[in-house]
This record gives sequence, C-alpha cells and structure tokens, in this order.
Amino acid sequence: MLARHGLGFFISVTGLERFVPFQRIFNRGYEQPVTRPEHVRRALEELGPTFIKLGQILSTRADLLPPAYQVELAKLQDAAPPLKAETVTSIIEAEFGRPVDAVFTAFEPVPLAAASIGQVHGATLADGTPVVVKVQRPGVVEQIDQDLNVLRNLAATASRRWSVAEEYDVIGLVHEFAHTLRAETDYIQEGRNAERFSANFAGDESVHFPQVFWEQTTNRVLTLERIAGIKIDDLAALDDAGFDRRRVAMSGARMVLKMVFRDRFFHADPHPGNFFIEPGERIGVVDFGMVGSVGPRIQQQLVWALLAYISEEPDRQVDALYELGVAGRHIDRAALKRDVAHLRARYFGRPVGEIAIRPVVNDVLGVVRRHRLHLPTGYALLLKTVLMHESLVSRLDPSFEFTAVLVPYARGMMARHFSPLGWGRSVGQAGIDLARLGVELPQQLRRLLSSLERGDTEFAIRPSGFDPFLRRLERIANRVVLGIVAAAFVVALAVLLSAYHVRSDPQIGAVLIIGFVLASVLGLYVAWSILRSGRP
Repeated sequence: MLARHGLGFFISVTGLERFVPFQRIFNRGYEQPVTRPEHVRRALEELGPTFIKLGQILSTRADLLPPAYQVELAKLQDAAPPLKAETVTSIIEAEFGRPVDAVFTAFEPVPLAAASIGQVHGATLADGTPVVVKVQRPGVVEQIDQDLNVLRNLAATASRRWSVAEEYDVIGLVHEFAHTLRAETDYIQEGRNAERFSANFAGDESVHFPQVFWEQTTNRVLTLERIAGIKIDDLAALDDAGFDRRRVAMSGARMVLKMVFRDRFFHADPHPGNFFIEPGERIGVVDFGMVGSVGPRIQQQLVWALLAYISEEPDRQVDALYELGVAGRHIDRAALKRDVAHLRARYFGRPVGEIAIRPVVNDVLGVVRRHRLHLPTGYALLLKTVLMHESLVSRLDPSFEFTAVLVPYARGMMARHFSPLGWGRSVGQAGIDLARLGVELPQQLRRLLSSLERGDTEFAIRPSGFDPFLRRLERIANRVVLGIVAAAFVVALAVLLSAYHVRSDPQIGAVLIIGFVLASVLGLYVAWSILRSGRP
C-alpha cells in the first residue's frame, strides 16, 4: 500500500523494504497529479479503521505535522457500512441472554449512525423513555489489537533507523494512540465518563449530559438517554428556531473552560456532531469515549508558563518551554530565545479581546515545528480540545471573544495555585516527601554500597550518532563477504575445469554448471545492491 502511494521513505524507515524490492513498479499508472499529503490520506483510508483513527488524531497534532497534512488528514471520515439488523440483534441477545424485545420495548433496525467501532440505534425502554443504543461491531477489538501490534513494531524499527522518529518519541505516540483507541471500545468506562460529567455540571441548566441506563449496558452495548435537538453547526436551523447564537456560544465556551480549569476533566472529541442545542438553548453533549484530564503537574506547569509569558524575560520563557517538556536534547537555545522574543513582541500590549486563539497557537506551533520541539501527551490533547471548541464558538458567533472568557478562568487557576490553601497543600506534600526520603535514604545507600563492594553494579554507556555509520559499515561488510564468496566460486570453477574433463564426466559438468549459476547470482546481487544504494 505504501509503495503504491509513492511513500517509499516510510517503507525504508520502518524496515519493510525487503517485502517490496521493486517498489517503483507499484507506482505506475496511479492517478496523477496527487499531492503527497493526499497520498498519505488515501493510504490510511485503504489500510482500514485503525489507521483512519490514527490519521484523525494526527490531524490535530499541529506540533508534529505541517498545515497541508493537517488539512488533508482532517478529511478522514470514521464511517463504515452498517451492520445487518440480524447481526445487531444477535449481539444484544448474546450480551443480555434474552431477546431484544425483552430488553427494549421498541428497537429501530435502521442505525442512526455507523462508525468503525460501533453503530447507534434508537430504542425505547419499558417505561417509555427514548434511548440510544450503541452496539460494538463483532471482532473489532481483536482487529484493533492486531493493528496496534503492527504499529508498535513499525514504531520501534523507525526509532532505530530514523533519528527524527526517536526524537519525537513515535513509540510513545503509538502508546498514547493505543490508550485512546482502546478507551473507545470500553463502553462501561464511557458510561462512567458520562456520569462524571453529569456530576460535575449538576445544577447547571445550560448543559445537558445524558443519563446512563446500567441495566441495559454491558462491555459491548451502551444505553444512554436520547438527546434531541439541533446540531450545533446547523446555523440556519438554529436561526429558524429563534435561538440566540451568542448566548449558546457563551455557554459552550464556559462549558469547556470549566472542564479544563476547574474540573480538570474534559470532553476530548468536540466535533460538531457531538453537540445538540435543545429547547431553552441548552447544550446536549454525546459521545464520551475520548476524554482527557489535567493533572496537578500539568496545571502547575501551565501556571508557571503563564507567569513566564507575563514577564518580559525571554530566558524565563524558554525555561518554561523546557519545564513543559517540549524541548529536546539538541536545541539551539539562542535561536529559540530569539523566536520566542519575536513571537511575544507580536502580541504583547494588545487588548485580550483582540487576540484570537488560533493565530497565536499557529504561530507558537510554527516555532515548535521549526525547532523540533514536541508536546507531551496531556498538552496535545488539551490544546486540540480548546482549539476545536474555539472553532465551534467562532462559527456560532464570529464576533465572540473567546480569549476574554478564557482569561478569568486562567487567573482563577493561578489564584488557587498561589492561595494559602494551595501553598499549604504543596508544602505539606513536600514535607511528606522529605520525611519519606529521610527514612529510605540510609537503606538505599547501604544497598548501593553493598552492591559496589560485591561488584554487581554495572554502568552502561550508549553512544549516540553511531547507528547510521554502523549500519552502513555492516552493509559494506556483507557486500565484501558476498563478493569474496562469488570470487571463491569462480576460482573453484577454474580449478575444477583444469583438473577434470567435462565431456568425459557428465556429473562434473553438472556441478560446474550449478557453481557457475550460483556465482552469477551472487555477483548480480552484489552489483544490484551497490547500484540501488546509489553509492560505489
């Protein structure tokens, strides 16, 4: 698939070249002209649901991909042919051990939506409550596990053969993706996520999270209260219904900012299909398979990053980037400091309401890509969520100032962090850690000294930068050995020709012919490998 789409570089860095020795042949006759980003998108589509999900997530990682790839991968649609009604009913009956009409008084055979992991049907409970039933496709978990194993192997090989892959920690990215994808197959956890959001927004009449019906829920079937309303991006229908779009935009902005800055638990898949506007301009939220959390460590780092931005010292701002974990080992600190200073000069002094989030983030991510920085897991998901919500809010009301709403929440987070209660909690935790260190340190030192005395301690040194040279040296050595073997065959054939008469002994003639063929094959292979490498 990669060869047919002209992605030979990925074949090389993932160690798959031995499976397609003549990869250029696959490219002939393919539809032209097609851009490289479009080739990547088409290849992911043909590789199946797991890779489509991977492309969708990568489309939000502006710290990893240039804009052209982001735009193209954003076109990937998580759609699949609907399952037959008989298959869906058999899954439900197997999960609950009774017929479908004993679980639901009415069940709609035509799905409301069909995706690669599951599909959604409308149904009615015995008390007349309208619900939606999410049914997992058969065999999807096994297929995902198989695909993830393939991705892990490819990532491990790429990290060994491509320095950029190691620098951006593609193995960690695959683990992050595996965690996200597996969470979407755990319907029990998705139900718990929905209940947690409901508890966090209890008493807030502007947001509605569906009720979970646990008696009709299993690992493969999830039953939720049905959310009825107008899709948040259907602006014409919202206007016809007489909704105040600015008020809806304000509710949406406050919802996501409360999730991030106060609850520290947020809905991480905020595309328009997951939000509906109900009567009373209440926002109904669905699909809780992908969520994120802001841990105390991330929140603390965000506070220090905001303080660094407020200061006028580029050195402190660069230090904040290092603290966030986005700076690798080989960074030109002077060049990074200049870019940070230029970036800050572009926006400093402007009123908050005049600064849109997306241009600022795009400028920051331009610096991130230029210096090969990378965002840790939690920050990438958080950034994607805020940007997608900002896009939704701007679509509802182009004049809405998202940053004007964001600043009070950010200041509140900083105030809580530096409050006496926050400091007291931090000092108390530091005291516990210090006491634990004081108790455990003598024992750890004693173990270390005993190990040194026994000679059990070993120090491993891993030189960096020699891998490409060693691989090149190994290839040269292999060619030399093959050349020597081919030459040995030729010399042996010459000795045999001088010692025996081929015509009088047919068996010797057969041996000579076989030896000649082997020597020719070895010689041709050595010549072909040298020509393919492009080097003498």
